[in-house]
Amino acid sequence: MLSKAFFWVIDHQAEFFRALGQHLLMSGVSLAIALAIALPLAVLIVNHGRFAFGVINAINGLRTIPSLAILAIMMPLLGIGIMPSIVALTVLALPPILLNSYVGLRDVDADAVEAAIGMGMTRSQVLQKIRIPLAAPAMFAGARTAAVQVLAGATLAPFIGGGGLGDFIATGMGMMDTSRLLVGAVPIAVLALSTEFILGRVEKHLFAEGPTA
Repeated sequence: MLSKAFFWVIDHQAEFFRALGQHLLMSGVSLAIALAIALPLAVLIVNHGRFAFGVINAINGLRTIPSLAILAIMMPLLGIGIMPSIVALTVLALPPILLNSYVGLRDVDADAVEAAIGMGMTRSQVLQKIRIPLAAPAMFAGARTAAVQVLAGATLAPFIGGGGLGDFIATGMGMMDTSRLLVGAVPIAVLALSTEFILGRVEKHLFAEGPTA
């Protein structure tokens, strides 16, 4: 089956790479939008306990909604195509980024914050020079989780006309053609695993602890 799928890709390279490009475009744009929303929102709510509680609960509730249900909700609101797929994937990416960022900012060492305030730093300076740098590992971990979820979630985009590698899976299921299904499933699995591995290595490189005495 794998060999048949491989030779199909060789014979239909333009179609395959067009679907791959759509998949990566949807995933990349969705992740970028989610980061642009979630990171500033986490900074905004970290010092507002009651408001933060409501926002976090609302965003956390999104995690209980299946990916296919989010895509289905987008259809009557935005129609079909790549745009509703991007919106749905953005919704999927928001919870891990916002929750990790908020927890990272909230749980920054209180002694470090107090020392900075004692040195005369303003709240804005404490945020920029203390909270955000110390919370950066948690923020990155949230983005890493979201990236993998979005790449996997984009598999369902064809159900609302979003295209991508999921098209091959839908076609394979409709035609009962396992090799065509693998044309989509294998690259998606490779993308998700590669993203997890690469971002894991980047995270380890950026935030590795220094040698202990």
